[in-house]
Amino acid sequence: MITSPARERDVAAHYDELDEFYREFWGEHVHHGLWDHGRESPEEAVEKLIDLVAQQARIAPGHRVCDVGCGYGGASRYLAARYGAEVVGLTISPKQYEYAVAKTLSAANPTYLLRNWERNELPDDSFDAVVSIECVSHVEDKPRYFDEIRRVLKPGGAACVVAWLACENPSQFARHRFLEPICEEGRLAGLGSRAEYADLIDAARLRLVSYRDLTRQVEKTWTICLKRVLGRLAVSRRHRRYLWERPSANWVFFLTLFRIRAAYAAGAMRYGLFVIEK
Repeated sequence: MITSPARERDVAAHYDELDEFYREFWGEHVHHGLWDHGRESPEEAVEKLIDLVAQQARIAPGHRVCDVGCGYGGASRYLAARYGAEVVGLTISPKQYEYAVAKTLSAANPTYLLRNWERNELPDDSFDAVVSIECVSHVEDKPRYFDEIRRVLKPGGAACVVAWLACENPSQFARHRFLEPICEEGRLAGLGSRAEYADLIDAARLRLVSYRDLTRQVEKTWTICLKRVLGRLAVSRRHRRYLWERPSANWVFFLTLFRIRAAYAAGAMRYGLFVIEK
């Protein structure tokens, strides 16, 4: 497991400070897009990833679904509207929470909680499905993360966990040039491999139904993000001032975009989808 000293407050501060940049450069879905044939627009690609997650978690109308690490609530709203699910989303970022609540307005579904998943206080056996898109790498206590999935799922319920991954047995070069800096700069508490997560799933007394490596289908996300960032820096004095004045520790994530793209190309990072059953 590649680890960093990132803590809950660091993760929340990262997303709060970069709030407007995340939404400006990628929109309200703060996760990768999925390209099957390469001609999808970014908007279509991010929704295609949510559709895959929903299908793998077997979400159906009326199902109670927990969206762990819901960000701006985009996937939660999509699952409620498209699949007729009753969704509860959790985030630790106050700005993401405020945006999600404002976006939903007076609707009763989804509902959002400003709450750490490791201390979620949700009832036992209360959800038909749990979905978690790119959240687990931010979590400090990963055994607890999977224990909580098991606790809140109904017997026979399914979970779909989509995760940034380290490659198996990374070289020293991959660790020092890619994985460790990405963890530190991206406020990732830990970047595990497929095998390490499989062991955690088993230790939580959950059953790993299937695993899919989606790396080649999602890596285009970073090419698009880099083009958008570079294009905006070329014309926007405000963005250039933010980058070069370096007002906080989170400015470096702009440069980390290049590192992540290179890590995918070098095979140091992977992107995987785990389907789990209680």
